[in-house]
Amino acid sequence: MPASTEYPPFRLGESRFDQGSFYGRLRHFLDVIDPRTLFVSEKRLNECMNLLDQFKNGSLPPGVTNVQLWEAQKIKQAIIHPDTGEKIPMPFRMSGFVPFGTPVVVGLLLPNQTFASTIFWQWLNQSHNACVNYCNRNATKVGLNLLIKRAEHFSPATRILVQRFIPFPAVASANVCNVLLMRHTELSEGISVLDDKGNVVGTSKLAARHALMETSLTRVVLPMPVLLLPPLIMAMLERLPLLQKHSHLGLPVHSMVCLCAFGLALPVAISLFPQNSQIHVSELEPEIAAATECKILTYNKGL
Repeated sequence: MPASTEYPPFRLGESRFDQGSFYGRLRHFLDVIDPRTLFVSEKRLNECMNLLDQFKNGSLPPGVTNVQLWEAQKIKQAIIHPDTGEKIPMPFRMSGFVPFGTPVVVGLLLPNQTFASTIFWQWLNQSHNACVNYCNRNATKVGLNLLIKRAEHFSPATRILVQRFIPFPAVASANVCNVLLMRHTELSEGISVLDDKGNVVGTSKLAARHALMETSLTRVVLPMPVLLLPPLIMAMLERLPLLQKHSHLGLPVHSMVCLCAFGLALPVAISLFPQNSQIHVSELEPEIAAATECKILTYNKGL
């Protein structure tokens, strides 16, 4: 594909992909979660930020291409919080969500867990999620496991399979609570809404409600393939003679299946809504509508 198509004329603060379509948002967030940005040095980050500052001030040196500008913006957006301007710690960036979160997912899906291990993996998962939610801001499982263990009419194979699905409702509901707890101040204080020129029109609590609803929905969708696909796939793979003969391969295969499912789920889930979402002024506070002639305003949903 020609570079002119892949890299259109640079637009500061905007995506190079169409954010009006799911496919465009998917490609955008695949850039956002690119794990290669975890290895960007401090020197390279500063070079990218300086290049973007030069573009903003109209002082770009000759020979700088659109490709260089888009790559610089990709690196900055992966590492720097768009509102605070601060570096996001590596484990809590979206680009670090899959590499640092996969071991936790493997732990959540281990069969025949004890009460203590269930509590530990849920605690570790929600602690990681809390940090990710906070750094990217603008537990029922135990009871279910005990219930399944008491269901004597299930065969042992069925009981193990059902136990593997139990983490999903626990994680999904806990994820929503996690988002609301870590970002509840947005509901009481509101978030900034901007006009089509990027000027702040005001602070809206109703926009904050929309932002948290959209983020919460992505946190429900995210664990679906991560926690539902591996149990199905592993149930089939464990019937293969290879795994039955070499049972020690179970954990490495399980880990690889979880990694693939996680890598698939994250970009799909966060692509459901654009990061900079739009809202009609009629859905906002009257004072916001009265303060601008624009009918459509934007806000940073967060990740």
